[in-house]
Amino acid sequence: MNIHQQQMNILRPLSPHLPIYKPQLTSTFPISHRISGAFLATNVLFSYLLCLKIGLICFTYENFYQFLFYSSKLILISVEITALALSYHLYHGVRHLLTDFSGFLYCSLIILARKRWK
Repeated sequence: MNIHQQQMNILRPLSPHLPIYKPQLTSTFPISHRISGAFLATNVLFSYLLCLKIGLICFTYENFYQFLFYSSKLILISVEITALALSYHLYHGVRHLLTDFSGFLYCSLIILARKRWK
């Protein structure tokens, strides 16, 4: 190999089809549905383990109330993110049921609406 061929190999992308790939809705929705489901499952597991570890005795400690007071912004943000993930997960589940039980009429309506807005 001469120097010119080595430079061409370095500049060549590993996957030439990826820069021109346009992600479709049918591949993006299931991935984000799984991510939101994993996030919600992690929250449920974490809260369950926290309740098992701490129990009801935590309400008698002053440090627990200080922690809640000083981390109130963090708790508010985490509740909002969880509510957003829950609403997306629920919406996508209903949309999935509609596409399954409507004979894909719902998908054809989405395709028609997409063509109309182009």
